Amino acid sequence: MIEFKNIRKSFGDKVVLDGVSHVMETGKTNLIIGTSGSGKTVLQKCLVGLFEPDSGEILYDGVSFTEMTQDDRKLLRQEVGMLFQGSALFDSMTVEQNIIFPLDMFTKDSSATKRKRVNEVLERVNLSGVNKKFPSEISGGMKKRVGIARAIVLNPKYLFCDEPNSGLDPQTSMVIDKLIKELTIEYNTTTIINTHDMNSVMEIGDNILYLAEGKKEWSGNSEDIIFSKNERLNEFIFASKFLQDAKDMRMMQARGEISEDGEILENPTNGAGDKK
Repeated sequence: MIEFKNIRKSFGDKVVLDGVSHVMETGKTNLIIGTSGSGKTVLQKCLVGLFEPDSGEILYDGVSFTEMTQDDRKLLRQEVGMLFQGSALFDSMTVEQNIIFPLDMFTKDSSATKRKRVNEVLERVNLSGVNKKFPSEISGGMKKRVGIARAIVLNPKYLFCDEPNSGLDPQTSMVIDKLIKELTIEYNTTTIINTHDMNSVMEIGDNILYLAEGKKEWSGNSEDIIFSKNERLNEFIFASKFLQDAKDMRMMQARGEISEDGEILENPTNGAGDKK
């Protein structure tokens, strides 16, 4: 679990984060959403220590990250995995060398042990046998999966993903979402994802934080979004007529008014529709 309390961050006169508080839950996909400039990237960088907040507190499983010494932070970073927006693979290194990089930095394992671990994580992301390929020789979706393999190679307790579906087609994006969700449950990680992808929000949004102008505007899960009356959130999520229609359809399904196949039911069950 990662908890942050009243985080504030400014750059000169520009206030980027204005007293943001939230809890990122273990074993769940925790999404940070918002328009460009809302503060989500700065918040994530504060959480991993790339930026120091001006004030507020960050707690990793109850231990204050903001008060840690640099040595303690270095130890904690061994428990943190990071999937960067562009995968951030080293072009001059093979897939295997890219994944071994964190093991070289943080462990004293033998070469054989490291290669064994590389094979394990490549198999887990369904990329067995690509060890000797270079990033230029694999597709964008494969690069993302290599990035995920590198992010989990140290068995992290905390996994940060910055726009994991950026530049991917919808079908590949769904594969990446499914993989991240599976790994979150399998390893019981605290997974934090910055995203603009509304598919991700609706499909894997266990715990969603919506930022607007540097402030916490709304929080909930993917089901709560369907019934939310927050106007700013609805304008952001359901901007198009197509998405608004999709929301109406999901609401009708949740109320038992139509089936999953879109068939109108004569006797609606009226279940989740009572939710406020």
